[in-house]
Amino acid sequence: MRIAQVCPLFLTVPPADRGGTERVVFDLTEALVRAGHDVTLFAADGSLTSARLIGQGPAISAIEDAPPGLPGAREAVMLDAVAARAGAFDVIHCHTEFAHAAVLRDVRERTLTTVHWRLDQADRNAFFEGFPDLPIAAISKDQGSAYVGANLRGVVHHGLDADRYEAGPGGGGYAAFIGRMTDQKRPDAAIRIARGAGLSCRLAGGVDLGNPRYFRERVEPLLGTDAVFVGPVGDAAKQDFLGGAEALLFPIDWPEPFGLVMIEAMACGTPVIAYRRGSVPEVIEEGVTGFIVETEDEAAAALIRARTLDRAQVRARFEARFTADHMAAGYASIYEGLLS
Repeated sequence: MRIAQVCPLFLTVPPADRGGTERVVFDLTEALVRAGHDVTLFAADGSLTSARLIGQGPAISAIEDAPPGLPGAREAVMLDAVAARAGAFDVIHCHTEFAHAAVLRDVRERTLTTVHWRLDQADRNAFFEGFPDLPIAAISKDQGSAYVGANLRGVVHHGLDADRYEAGPGGGGYAAFIGRMTDQKRPDAAIRIARGAGLSCRLAGGVDLGNPRYFRERVEPLLGTDAVFVGPVGDAAKQDFLGGAEALLFPIDWPEPFGLVMIEAMACGTPVIAYRRGSVPEVIEEGVTGFIVETEDEAAAALIRARTLDRAQVRARFEARFTADHMAAGYASIYEGLLS
């Protein structure tokens, strides 16, 4: 198939140390190329891909003092370029927010939209009510359950390049946390959980630019010799960071649509301890790849038990369920359905 992948322009593809959407688009694109498809990627200049790249200017994150309207303006220009080439593609897969549904109106029936965010908000509700015919893919069954009345074509879990990480030894005596320092991800809870289990906690990720007070007021006062903030981590550092951890803590306080870091941990053979919210019950196999909990006390008890899990089996379940090739096969099946 001739497939266009349309990516947000905030970061390059793949991203250096953040950007789950751009990471997923990269791995999906590479897997589709490996499967023999003719793939074109619309993304920021400087992106790396085995597909044909049609660059759309510098990543917005690299532009100093970018005005708030710039992302929307740049996306409109990109979508005009996609529309002008629409006849060259069998399927156009959009990972962007809203404008593509209108700009690609004439070929909407052979587009696919993956939404990488929560759906229980007014802007998403207005979008799907306004474009009920827009073909959509969910990234988890939980997320898909919110697509009431929408043209949901299937559920495809995220996947990762199977060779990016390998099973690590664990035994580092610490619990890992990776995520933005926000009240949705709850790094403060991760610190308390690790302390409750008698372990140290290492926190990786960026301070949320939209709410820096959360880190300053809720996380920073908890830091110490047994709770260390290391900042953002890239792929190479993530291997050691996750591979040496006793477990990954994922104490989310929102309906996470997927949670890419959970399968990154599994790829490193590291069990995951997570709250029962959003996609978590679909990703974690209880007592095999981790534990699903309801409270901080339950999480601390599960963290102590995490050492009893077989790290080779955690890695094996990642390979069976969450590789990029599995993801690409799922999307290819939906593409074929759009064209049938």
